[in-house]
Amino acid sequence: MEFTLIHIYILNLILTLAMFAVLVFRAWIEMKNFKLMWRELEWRRLREHACRILEEEKELFGGSEEGKELYELLCKLFECKIKA
Repeated sequence: MEFTLIHIYILNLILTLAMFAVLVFRAWIEMKNFKLMWRELEWRRLREHACRILEEEKELFGGSEEGKELYELLCKLFECKIKA
């Protein structure tokens, strides 16, 4: 079979479109990973702020038994180290 110039152009077009599709797919995967990392970063930042607030307002929760339970629950939720 003899390749003419039009066959070479069509083959080049097919290869270019295939490479473009692969690049779009890789970009989509990277975007999903970026969104996942961004959510994890925001959750970590929220936990740090919540732990700091819980440490500063510990005496506010210490007034009653329910307050102590709520404080412990919030510390577990935000993965804070409970200080005695």
